[in-house]
Amino acid sequence: MKKWFTLFGAALLAFAVVSCGEAKAKKTKIGVSIPAADHGWTGGVIYSAESAKKKLEAANPDFEIIISTARDASEQVNKIENLLVQGVKAVVVLPQEPGPLTNVCDMAKQQGVFLVTVDRGLEKPVQDVYVAGDNAGFGRTAAQALVQALGGRGDILVMEGIPCVVNTDRVEAFKAEIAKHPGIRLLESQSAYWDTEKGLKLMENFLQKYPKIDAVWVGDDDVLIGALKALEESKRQDVKLMLGGGGAKAIVKRVLDRDPVVRMTVTYPPKMIEIGIESAIAGLKNGGKAKEAKIVIPSEVVTPENASEYYFPDSIY
Repeated sequence: MKKWFTLFGAALLAFAVVSCGEAKAKKTKIGVSIPAADHGWTGGVIYSAESAKKKLEAANPDFEIIISTARDASEQVNKIENLLVQGVKAVVVLPQEPGPLTNVCDMAKQQGVFLVTVDRGLEKPVQDVYVAGDNAGFGRTAAQALVQALGGRGDILVMEGIPCVVNTDRVEAFKAEIAKHPGIRLLESQSAYWDTEKGLKLMENFLQKYPKIDAVWVGDDDVLIGALKALEESKRQDVKLMLGGGGAKAIVKRVLDRDPVVRMTVTYPPKMIEIGIESAIAGLKNGGKAKEAKIVIPSEVVTPENASEYYFPDSIY
Protein backbone atom coordinates (compact mmCIF):
# COMPACT_ATOMS: atom_id res chain seq x y z
CA MET A 1 0.00 0.00 0.00
CA LYS A 2 2.78 2.38 0.95
CA LYS A 3 4.48 1.68 -2.36
CA TRP A 4 1.21 2.36 -4.20
CA PHE A 5 0.83 5.73 -2.45
CA THR A 6 4.45 6.56 -3.30
CA LEU A 7 3.88 5.77 -6.96
CA PHE A 8 0.58 7.67 -6.93
CA GLY A 9 2.28 10.67 -5.33
CA ALA A 10 5.07 10.59 -7.89
CA ALA A 11 2.49 10.44 -10.66
CA LEU A 12 0.65 13.43 -9.21
CA LEU A 13 3.90 15.37 -8.94
CA ALA A 14 4.81 14.55 -12.54
CA PHE A 15 1.32 15.61 -13.66
CA ALA A 16 1.65 18.87 -11.75
CA VAL A 17 5.05 19.61 -13.30
CA VAL A 18 3.73 18.89 -16.79
CA SER A 19 0.61 20.96 -16.12
CA CYS A 20 2.67 23.89 -14.84
CA GLY A 21 4.92 23.62 -17.87
CA GLU A 22 1.92 23.65 -20.17
CA ALA A 23 0.44 26.66 -18.35
CA LYS A 24 3.71 28.50 -18.68
CA ALA A 25 3.97 27.58 -22.36
CA LYS A 26 0.53 29.03 -22.98
CA LYS A 27 1.72 32.53 -22.11
CA THR A 28 1.86 34.83 -25.11
CA LYS A 29 5.29 36.41 -25.40
CA ILE A 30 5.86 40.07 -26.32
CA GLY A 31 9.40 41.27 -27.04
CA VAL A 32 10.38 44.85 -26.24
CA SER A 33 13.53 46.06 -28.00
CA ILE A 34 14.96 49.40 -26.85
CA PRO A 35 18.33 51.20 -26.82
CA ALA A 36 20.58 50.89 -23.79
CA ALA A 37 20.62 53.84 -21.37
CA ASP A 38 23.21 55.95 -23.21
CA HIS A 39 21.17 59.10 -22.54
CA GLY A 40 18.89 60.25 -19.76
CA TRP A 41 15.77 59.92 -21.90
CA THR A 42 16.58 56.35 -22.98
CA GLY A 43 17.23 55.57 -19.31
CA GLY A 44 13.70 56.81 -18.71
CA VAL A 45 12.45 54.52 -21.48
CA ILE A 46 14.04 51.49 -19.77
CA TYR A 47 12.57 52.51 -16.41
CA SER A 48 9.13 52.90 -18.01
CA ALA A 49 9.41 49.56 -19.83
CA GLU A 50 10.34 47.71 -16.63
CA SER A 51 7.51 49.40 -14.70
CA ALA A 52 5.08 48.55 -17.50
CA LYS A 53 6.21 44.91 -17.50
CA LYS A 54 5.31 44.50 -13.81
CA LYS A 55 1.99 46.29 -14.14
CA LEU A 56 0.85 44.77 -17.43
CA GLU A 57 1.89 41.19 -16.63
CA ALA A 58 -0.07 41.45 -13.37
CA ALA A 59 -3.11 42.74 -15.26
CA ASN A 60 -2.67 40.25 -18.13
CA PRO A 61 -1.42 36.96 -16.61
CA ASP A 62 -1.55 35.17 -19.98
CA PHE A 63 1.19 37.47 -21.33
CA GLU A 64 4.95 37.47 -20.77
CA ILE A 65 6.91 40.64 -21.61
CA ILE A 66 10.59 40.21 -22.50
CA ILE A 67 12.70 43.40 -22.38
CA SER A 68 15.86 43.54 -24.50
CA THR A 69 18.32 46.46 -24.64
CA ALA A 70 21.03 47.13 -27.23
CA ARG A 71 24.03 49.46 -27.42
CA ASP A 72 23.84 50.03 -31.17
CA ALA A 73 21.77 49.22 -34.24
CA SER A 74 23.71 46.06 -35.10
CA GLU A 75 23.22 44.61 -31.63
CA GLN A 76 19.55 45.58 -31.72
CA VAL A 77 19.05 43.66 -34.98
CA ASN A 78 20.67 40.57 -33.43
CA LYS A 79 18.57 40.82 -30.30
CA ILE A 80 15.32 41.15 -32.26
CA GLU A 81 16.29 38.02 -34.20
CA ASN A 82 16.80 36.30 -30.83
CA LEU A 83 13.35 37.43 -29.68
CA LEU A 84 11.85 35.89 -32.81
CA VAL A 85 13.63 32.59 -32.04
CA GLN A 86 12.01 32.71 -28.59
CA GLY A 87 8.61 32.71 -30.26
CA VAL A 88 7.35 36.19 -29.48
CA LYS A 89 3.98 37.02 -31.00
CA ALA A 90 4.60 40.78 -30.93
CA VAL A 91 7.62 43.08 -30.99
CA VAL A 92 7.63 46.62 -29.61
CA VAL A 93 10.71 48.40 -30.93
CA LEU A 94 12.26 51.80 -30.39
CA PRO A 95 14.82 51.76 -33.23
CA GLN A 96 18.39 52.90 -32.64
CA GLU A 97 18.43 53.88 -36.32
CA PRO A 98 15.57 53.44 -38.79
CA GLY A 99 17.71 52.11 -41.66
CA PRO A 100 19.37 49.06 -40.10
CA LEU A 101 16.21 48.08 -38.19
CA THR A 102 13.79 48.15 -41.13
CA ASN A 103 14.79 44.78 -42.63
CA VAL A 104 14.57 42.80 -39.40
CA CYS A 105 11.21 44.41 -38.58
CA ASP A 106 9.98 43.57 -42.07
CA MET A 107 11.13 39.98 -41.53
CA ALA A 108 9.22 39.86 -38.24
CA LYS A 109 6.05 41.03 -39.99
CA GLN A 110 6.45 38.37 -42.67
CA GLN A 111 6.56 35.78 -39.87
CA GLY A 112 3.18 37.03 -38.63
CA VAL A 113 4.51 39.02 -35.67
CA PHE A 114 2.46 42.02 -34.52
CA LEU A 115 4.80 45.03 -34.77
CA VAL A 116 4.74 48.29 -32.83
CA THR A 117 7.33 51.01 -33.44
CA VAL A 118 7.91 53.73 -30.84
CA ASP A 119 9.34 57.25 -31.20
CA ARG A 120 11.31 56.70 -34.41
CA GLY A 121 9.74 55.38 -37.59
CA LEU A 122 11.23 52.86 -40.00
CA GLU A 123 12.32 53.48 -43.59
CA LYS A 124 9.12 51.83 -44.76
CA PRO A 125 5.92 51.60 -42.70
CA VAL A 126 5.73 47.85 -42.07
CA GLN A 127 4.50 48.29 -38.48
CA ASP A 128 0.94 47.68 -37.29
CA VAL A 129 1.06 50.58 -34.82
CA TYR A 130 3.32 53.64 -34.62
CA VAL A 131 3.51 55.39 -31.23
CA ALA A 132 5.24 58.74 -31.49
CA GLY A 133 5.81 61.97 -29.69
CA ASP A 134 4.55 65.05 -31.48
CA ASN A 135 7.94 66.38 -32.55
CA ALA A 136 6.59 69.31 -34.54
CA GLY A 137 4.28 70.07 -31.62
CA PHE A 138 7.28 69.82 -29.26
CA GLY A 139 9.13 72.55 -31.15
CA ARG A 140 6.05 74.71 -31.70
CA THR A 141 4.95 74.48 -28.05
CA ALA A 142 8.44 75.41 -26.86
CA ALA A 143 8.51 78.45 -29.17
CA GLN A 144 5.10 79.65 -28.00
CA ALA A 145 6.09 79.30 -24.35
CA LEU A 146 9.37 81.12 -24.94
CA VAL A 147 7.70 84.00 -26.81
CA GLN A 148 5.14 84.42 -24.05
CA ALA A 149 7.82 84.35 -21.33
CA LEU A 150 9.81 87.07 -23.12
CA GLY A 151 6.78 89.21 -23.87
CA GLY A 152 7.43 88.90 -27.60
CA ARG A 153 10.86 90.57 -27.56
CA GLY A 154 14.42 89.33 -27.10
CA ASP A 155 17.57 87.77 -28.53
CA ILE A 156 17.58 83.97 -28.45
CA LEU A 157 19.84 81.01 -29.25
CA VAL A 158 19.03 77.41 -30.20
CA MET A 159 20.82 74.20 -29.27
CA GLU A 160 19.77 71.48 -31.71
CA GLY A 161 19.95 67.69 -31.28
CA ILE A 162 21.48 64.99 -33.45
CA PRO A 163 20.83 65.69 -37.14
CA CYS A 164 17.87 63.43 -37.95
CA VAL A 165 14.17 63.62 -38.83
CA VAL A 166 13.16 64.05 -35.17
CA ASN A 167 15.49 67.03 -34.76
CA THR A 168 14.47 68.54 -38.11
CA ASP A 169 10.76 68.34 -37.27
CA ARG A 170 11.33 70.00 -33.90
CA VAL A 171 13.65 72.77 -35.07
CA GLU A 172 11.69 73.68 -38.20
CA ALA A 173 8.46 73.95 -36.21
CA PHE A 174 10.22 76.04 -33.55
CA LYS A 175 11.71 78.43 -36.11
CA ALA A 176 8.43 78.72 -38.02
CA GLU A 177 6.66 79.82 -34.84
CA ILE A 178 9.44 82.25 -33.89
CA ALA A 179 9.25 83.80 -37.37
CA LYS A 180 5.73 84.97 -36.55
CA HIS A 181 7.15 87.31 -33.89
CA PRO A 182 9.43 90.02 -35.35
CA GLY A 183 10.43 91.17 -31.87
CA ILE A 184 12.28 87.88 -31.32
CA ARG A 185 15.71 87.68 -32.96
CA LEU A 186 17.31 84.26 -33.48
CA LEU A 187 21.04 84.86 -33.12
CA GLU A 188 22.34 81.37 -33.92
CA SER A 189 21.38 77.68 -34.03
CA GLN A 190 23.99 74.97 -33.37
CA SER A 191 23.89 71.26 -32.57
CA ALA A 192 24.59 69.95 -29.06
CA TYR A 193 23.79 66.37 -30.14
CA TRP A 194 21.51 65.72 -27.11
CA ASP A 195 24.66 65.43 -25.00
CA THR A 196 25.27 67.08 -21.60
CA GLU A 197 28.98 67.75 -22.13
CA LYS A 198 28.41 69.18 -25.61
CA GLY A 199 25.69 71.39 -24.14
CA LEU A 200 28.18 72.78 -21.64
CA LYS A 201 30.79 73.49 -24.34
CA LEU A 202 28.30 75.06 -26.75
CA MET A 203 26.88 77.31 -24.03
CA GLU A 204 30.41 78.42 -23.11
CA ASN A 205 30.93 79.39 -26.76
CA PHE A 206 27.61 81.26 -26.91
CA LEU A 207 28.42 83.18 -23.73
CA GLN A 208 31.80 84.25 -25.10
CA LYS A 209 30.35 85.23 -28.48
CA TYR A 210 27.20 87.14 -27.45
CA PRO A 211 27.24 89.92 -24.83
CA LYS A 212 23.44 89.87 -24.57
CA ILE A 213 21.31 86.70 -24.48
CA ASP A 214 17.70 86.76 -23.37
CA ALA A 215 16.82 83.10 -23.78
CA VAL A 216 18.13 79.76 -25.02
CA TRP A 217 15.99 76.96 -26.39
CA VAL A 218 17.96 73.84 -25.52
CA GLY A 219 15.23 71.39 -26.47
CA ASP A 220 16.62 68.59 -24.28
CA ASP A 221 16.81 68.40 -20.49
CA ASP A 222 20.11 66.47 -20.45
CA VAL A 223 21.74 69.16 -22.59
CA LEU A 224 20.17 71.82 -20.39
CA ILE A 225 22.01 70.46 -17.34
CA GLY A 226 25.34 71.09 -19.08
CA ALA A 227 24.27 74.48 -20.44
CA LEU A 228 23.12 75.60 -16.98
CA LYS A 229 26.50 74.69 -15.53
CA ALA A 230 28.21 76.94 -18.09
CA LEU A 231 25.80 79.79 -17.32
CA GLU A 232 26.25 79.46 -13.56
CA GLU A 233 30.04 79.42 -13.87
CA SER A 234 29.93 82.55 -16.06
CA LYS A 235 28.00 84.55 -13.42
CA ARG A 236 26.02 86.17 -16.26
CA GLN A 237 22.70 87.70 -15.19
CA ASP A 238 21.20 88.66 -18.56
CA VAL A 239 19.77 85.24 -19.50
CA LYS A 240 16.08 85.29 -18.52
CA LEU A 241 15.08 81.80 -19.63
CA MET A 242 16.66 78.48 -20.57
CA LEU A 243 14.07 76.07 -21.93
CA GLY A 244 14.78 72.36 -22.19
CA GLY A 245 12.51 69.46 -23.01
CA GLY A 246 11.77 65.85 -22.19
CA GLY A 247 10.63 66.03 -18.58
CA ALA A 248 13.77 64.95 -16.67
CA LYS A 249 13.10 64.92 -12.93
CA ALA A 250 16.08 67.20 -12.15
CA ILE A 251 14.68 69.89 -14.45
CA VAL A 252 11.06 69.41 -13.39
CA LYS A 253 12.23 69.84 -9.76
CA ARG A 254 13.82 73.17 -10.69
CA VAL A 255 10.56 74.28 -12.26
CA LEU A 256 8.67 73.10 -9.18
CA ASP A 257 11.06 75.08 -6.97
CA ARG A 258 10.54 78.19 -9.14
CA ASP A 259 14.10 78.47 -10.46
CA PRO A 260 14.44 82.01 -11.91
CA VAL A 261 15.98 80.76 -15.18
CA VAL A 262 14.42 77.29 -15.53
CA ARG A 263 10.83 78.44 -15.31
CA MET A 264 9.34 75.74 -17.53
CA THR A 265 10.08 72.71 -19.67
CA VAL A 266 8.23 70.75 -22.36
CA THR A 267 7.36 67.07 -22.08
CA TYR A 268 8.40 64.24 -24.38
CA PRO A 269 7.42 61.31 -22.15
CA PRO A 270 9.52 58.11 -22.06
CA LYS A 271 6.26 56.48 -20.95
CA MET A 272 5.34 56.19 -24.63
CA ILE A 273 7.06 52.77 -24.51
CA GLU A 274 4.34 51.63 -22.09
CA ILE A 275 1.69 52.80 -24.56
CA GLY A 276 3.50 50.75 -27.21
CA ILE A 277 3.35 47.61 -25.06
CA GLU A 278 -0.33 48.23 -24.28
CA SER A 279 -0.97 48.55 -28.03
CA ALA A 280 0.73 45.20 -28.66
CA ILE A 281 -1.41 43.48 -26.02
CA ALA A 282 -4.57 45.07 -27.42
CA GLY A 283 -3.64 44.07 -30.97
CA LEU A 284 -2.99 40.44 -30.05
CA LYS A 285 -6.24 40.27 -28.09
CA ASN A 286 -7.98 41.69 -31.16
CA GLY A 287 -6.82 38.86 -33.41
CA GLY A 288 -3.69 40.63 -34.64
CA LYS A 289 -5.54 43.73 -35.79
CA ALA A 290 -4.53 47.18 -34.57
CA LYS A 291 -7.20 49.34 -33.01
CA GLU A 292 -5.22 52.47 -33.96
CA ALA A 293 -2.50 52.65 -36.62
CA LYS A 294 -0.87 55.75 -35.14
CA ILE A 295 -0.86 57.15 -31.61
CA VAL A 296 0.64 60.61 -31.12
CA ILE A 297 1.63 61.71 -27.59
CA PRO A 298 1.21 65.50 -27.30
CA SER A 299 3.83 67.73 -25.68
CA GLU A 300 2.77 69.67 -22.60
CA VAL A 301 4.32 72.75 -21.00
CA VAL A 302 5.45 72.11 -17.42
CA THR A 303 5.16 75.20 -15.21
CA PRO A 304 5.44 75.75 -11.44
CA GLU A 305 1.65 75.45 -11.26
CA ASN A 306 1.49 71.91 -12.72
CA ALA A 307 5.04 70.59 -12.17
CA SER A 308 3.97 68.29 -9.32
CA GLU A 309 1.96 66.27 -11.86
CA TYR A 310 5.15 65.58 -13.88
CA TYR A 311 7.62 65.06 -11.04
CA PHE A 312 8.52 61.41 -10.41
CA PRO A 313 11.42 61.34 -7.91
CA ASP A 314 11.85 57.56 -8.11
CA SER A 315 12.31 57.62 -11.89
CA ILE A 316 15.79 57.09 -13.32
CA TYR A 317 15.10 60.07 -15.65
